[in-house]
Amino acid sequence: MILPNAFDEQNPPFDRLTSQEIETVRRALDIAYFRPGETIIAQGEPSEALYVIIKGVVEERAGREVLSLLGPKDSFDSRALVQGRASHEFLAREETLCYLLPGKAALGLIQSNPRFAAFFYLEISRKLDAMARDEEDSRVGTLMRARVSDMKLHPASFIDATDTIEAAGHRMREINTNALFVRDGARTGILTGMNLSKAVVLNRMPIEAPVGPITHFDVVSLSPDDFVYSALILMTKTNKRRVAVHDGAAYIGILEDIELLSFVTGNAQLVAQRIDRALTLADLTIASREIGDQVRLLRRQGVKIEVVAEIVSDLNRRLFAKVFDILAPAPIRARGCLVVMGSEGRGEQTARTDQDNALILAEPVDERLLEAFRRDFTAALEGFGFSPCQGNVMVRNPAWSRTLADYLAAFRRWVALPDENAHMNVAIFYDAAAVAGNAALLTEAKAQLIAATRENSAYLAHFARAIEAFPMPIGFFNNLLTLDGHGDAVDLKKGGIFPIVHGVRSLALERGLTETGTGERIQRLVELGLISRDLGRELTQSLYFLMTLRLDAQLAATGASSALVRPAELSSLQRDLLRDAFRVVKQFRDVVRRRFNLGMF
Repeated sequence: MILPNAFDEQNPPFDRLTSQEIETVRRALDIAYFRPGETIIAQGEPSEALYVIIKGVVEERAGREVLSLLGPKDSFDSRALVQGRASHEFLAREETLCYLLPGKAALGLIQSNPRFAAFFYLEISRKLDAMARDEEDSRVGTLMRARVSDMKLHPASFIDATDTIEAAGHRMREINTNALFVRDGARTGILTGMNLSKAVVLNRMPIEAPVGPITHFDVVSLSPDDFVYSALILMTKTNKRRVAVHDGAAYIGILEDIELLSFVTGNAQLVAQRIDRALTLADLTIASREIGDQVRLLRRQGVKIEVVAEIVSDLNRRLFAKVFDILAPAPIRARGCLVVMGSEGRGEQTARTDQDNALILAEPVDERLLEAFRRDFTAALEGFGFSPCQGNVMVRNPAWSRTLADYLAAFRRWVALPDENAHMNVAIFYDAAAVAGNAALLTEAKAQLIAATRENSAYLAHFARAIEAFPMPIGFFNNLLTLDGHGDAVDLKKGGIFPIVHGVRSLALERGLTETGTGERIQRLVELGLISRDLGRELTQSLYFLMTLRLDAQLAATGASSALVRPAELSSLQRDLLRDAFRVVKQFRDVVRRRFNLGMF
């Protein structure tokens, strides 16, 4: 017999309880056995306990319909406790053992512990709020445990005290650092770029002067194994902007305050400034790499996925705009509009994937200039790590770098002769956002695209039908359906993200909305009464939860674009939320299906 002492206190939602509350639970727990087919809670009847399955399977039923199958560690039925009566029946499908937490004890915990109570709310948005608070607690703990070795250090580069100020300046520029170690016999000091500037500008020292007299030999150091918070305290106490890192045998680097603060708070604004100051493509190389670093940093800090996407999208757009300014000849800059499309256009890009961009021209330009720009622009982005689009939706492709008149002609063909590629092109362009040049060109193009599609109900129905392109990864019993041959994984993009994005896009296109972000479009659809406020909230939160899981999977795979996640590797709460999110997607697909009468196909 399994005793209450074996109760898993880390199983959600009990992981939200204090140690004292856990002891209260342990003292109150009982164990019950149910035979196959035995009713545990009857529909319409009160429940006297909160049940947690130890072994076996429990069916949740509404009449004859099986709504879900519950297995080990799943709990039920908090709603019956709170509302007084069970809205569904719970039936043992096979021999089942359950922990029983008496109703009085469970209600006491629900009333006294909001985090515990949030687990049982029906709305996925409230569950996500609770999980976000848990992640914040975890993030703080992670930062407190971080070591100096986790930080970005400036390289340990040495010069002699007899070397000149000029030589030191050249060395700093060569290795892209602002500090050097200086050897002076048995002593070692640190020389900074500010020391050089003050010596020459304020003290009028010749650049041939040795660096020894302007070097600081009161070096403060710590070990790579020291905690990050120790470095912060050390800098504060000693009023130092940088500390040396010594591994016991030699100096291995220099930790600057800006890197320390970036580790704790992020440095997106510094990346933006680096992009804005760039004069050449080479100047943009470091900034481009740092954009990718920001994703991992922001996620580690627990920043919400929609904020991560907004920051990364802004940085990417700045980068694209700067490349446009550097490479585009005057005629293209004067007559063109550079746009990004797809998830980049919607502002929902996080981990770097492939290119989706285009150029709209007010009028024709010299073909040789245009061809050179097409080639150079795409090559520059490839050099920064933006892989070519598999569908060739890039400036390099003449079909995506042409005059406004040519685009309008293409729109008419896409609508008059729709096929899978035409639908994809409309979807991609409808999500476009201007990043450089004459934005009025994109505004006019979108207005014409919307006008060509929104009054054509047959076209819109075919366009919306793509939400059914992929099967839902959730079964009749709300069990997660994994993909054969993919290690029991679920495709988050095909199963959840795409149906939300495209369903919302279809409804927005029908109403002629000009917003590009999916969250913004959902809000407008709610305001117009096309979807309920509750569904709008659940849809938004489900999208962001799926995007978060996808980003975590991508970061774990070192930035791969895969959208696969294995439910077995998720926590119980995450699996519960994933099922909730897919149920919301399923409900929304039904809304879109009815709106466009997709049953006729």
